[in-house]
Amino acid sequence: MTLQPVRVATGGEGEEGRLVFAGEKLVALLVKLSHQQEELAGRWFFEAGFGRLDGPLHPTFENLADAEAWILQRLAATGEA
Repeated sequence: MTLQPVRVATGGEGEEGRLVFAGEKLVALLVKLSHQQEELAGRWFFEAGFGRLDGPLHPTFENLADAEAWILQRLAATGEA
C-alpha cells in the first residue's frame, strides 16, 4: 500500500490529504482535519473509500499508521490485500 500526498479542496483550512493505493488501484482518500473540527483537529478522516472500501463507515484516526492498518485489515477481509 502506498500513500500519496495530495491537496484536497475541502472548503476550509484543512487541505492536507493522502490518496491511498493498493497496488495500482486507488482505494481511499484520507484528509487531515484542521482546527475547525476542534476536538478532532490533527486526526485523519476516512473521506472516501472506493470499490470494496466504499460504504457508510468514515472513521477518524490518530495518525496515518492507524489509518493504514485499518484499511489493510478491511482489504484483507475482502480478499484484496
